[in-house]
Amino acid sequence: MPITLNGDTGIQTPMYNGTITANAVTPSVNMKNRIINGAMVIDQRNAGASVANAGAGTAQYLLDRWQFFENGSMAFSAQQSTTAPTGFVNSLLLTVTTSASPSSATRCQLVQRIEGFNTADLMWGTANARTVTLSFWVRSSLTGTFGGSMQNNAQNRAYPFQYTISSANTWEQKSITVAGDTSGTWVTNNEIGLSITFDLGMGSDLLGTAGAWASSDFRGATGDVKLAETNGATWYVTGVQLEVGSTATSFDYRPYGTELALCQRYYYKTTTVATGVIAVGAFADSTTSFGGYGSFPIRLRATPTALSQSGTASDYNWNGTSSVACSAVPTFSSRTTADMWQVNFTVSSGLTAGHGGSVVTVSGNGFLAWSAEL
Repeated sequence: MPITLNGDTGIQTPMYNGTITANAVTPSVNMKNRIINGAMVIDQRNAGASVANAGAGTAQYLLDRWQFFENGSMAFSAQQSTTAPTGFVNSLLLTVTTSASPSSATRCQLVQRIEGFNTADLMWGTANARTVTLSFWVRSSLTGTFGGSMQNNAQNRAYPFQYTISSANTWEQKSITVAGDTSGTWVTNNEIGLSITFDLGMGSDLLGTAGAWASSDFRGATGDVKLAETNGATWYVTGVQLEVGSTATSFDYRPYGTELALCQRYYYKTTTVATGVIAVGAFADSTTSFGGYGSFPIRLRATPTALSQSGTASDYNWNGTSSVACSAVPTFSSRTTADMWQVNFTVSSGLTAGHGGSVVTVSGNGFLAWSAEL
């Protein structure tokens, strides 16, 4: 009996006076949303705590993948918030703690940089450039016309966009459709493929006409509300999605573990515990030094060049045939790669060269972290 494979409806086989049909399985959409942590659920660095901006001219990651930067005299606090629209659990809250008017070349922005591997299929910079739609939920104590931009890696191609907040302290969903750029150079490797910027208070020289591509470094649109000028002003955002097509579709919820792994490609932090192992492998090089080893749960975007850690020397111990307190904070090892890490530790005495052990924290203050952010 013949069996027919129909690409639209599936497998069909005649049976007596009827037909049995096994419906075709539509392939699941993989990475429909090019934004990572768009629902603001991952916060490896701060675990929900409120943080102040790092200071003028210092880039600072808030929730995973979301970077804040300002080089003026304004100041903000940031926090993962549980104030969210229906269907979401978290948002990112920014609050102005010191207001200031932006001068020329002032940048005050929230940005996510998307890796080129995740935007290569957009084919921007060619005649086949694909249209995309950016959508998000936003809430602010201010009303008016806000803005942002899309940019390439070289920051010489930009598309300023605007959106309107109509009611104060009310969640509103926004959608911006952008015809893909047929000009410029758009990176398709592990560097910055596309930046999405929200304007929180840009200088006038960084603002351009909304709704058109320009060969300029624009971070927002002319006429944007400058959140940074109002002390105490609040701005929340969540449900950020960038997808191919001219219509915003339902938010692409990914499993929490998947979202975490996507974030860990760019930043990985060991779990902070009161007492616990942070490196199951350790090897004593001498009586006073040892290395701790571990594997990243997912290959990092690039080999990290520095170690972040917290606490003091006494928060870390060698754990072998005996426990030995460290005499200095851990330091980065050049043997670290995109796949595995090594950290160097020092003690005053008490080790035996060639012996193995582990690294433990003896308080909740110690952690190790590496960044491969764009």
